[in-house]
Amino acid sequence: MRDYDDRKVSHSILHELIDAAIQAPSALDEQPWVFAVIEGKGLLSDYSERAKAHFLETFNSGRDPHSLHRDRLRDPDYNLFYNASTLVVVYAKPGWKFATTDCSLAAENLMLAAHARGLGTCPIGFAQPWLDLSEIKTSINISEDFTAVLPLTVGYPAKAPDPVPRKMPEIVFSK
Repeated sequence: MRDYDDRKVSHSILHELIDAAIQAPSALDEQPWVFAVIEGKGLLSDYSERAKAHFLETFNSGRDPHSLHRDRLRDPDYNLFYNASTLVVVYAKPGWKFATTDCSLAAENLMLAAHARGLGTCPIGFAQPWLDLSEIKTSINISEDFTAVLPLTVGYPAKAPDPVPRKMPEIVFSK
């Protein structure tokens, strides 16, 4: 979802979404996830500018698979969070080998639960490195030991999104 209307997602719905997220399987039932909920269009607009600047400053264009997006990230009118009023960041607790996988499963559950409630979501990979900075984690009350896995915008769609065609999967059967 890349366009949200002005309705705010209630805390009760956010709790429902996170409850759905934590129903995800996790290796050895470690459940290594922590959820940061960041609210407010103004705050997220500020975070968008800061995250875009960080991405542009820190990623080497010679090795950056996203170099084609640099012009968009330089555009002051481009909001990395698509004007959403809510961002949920799934963080992983330290010390668990499969924490990233487990947190990704929880994020998928959250996205499916949001869709079932008429909400839209969008993973925002460009913001992940910035949300993993120690000073940002401290400012949102997240332990510096935690690792940002996946930021997700959550909100009410401004319009129904067009379906996105999928590529044919590669399927390999072993004998």
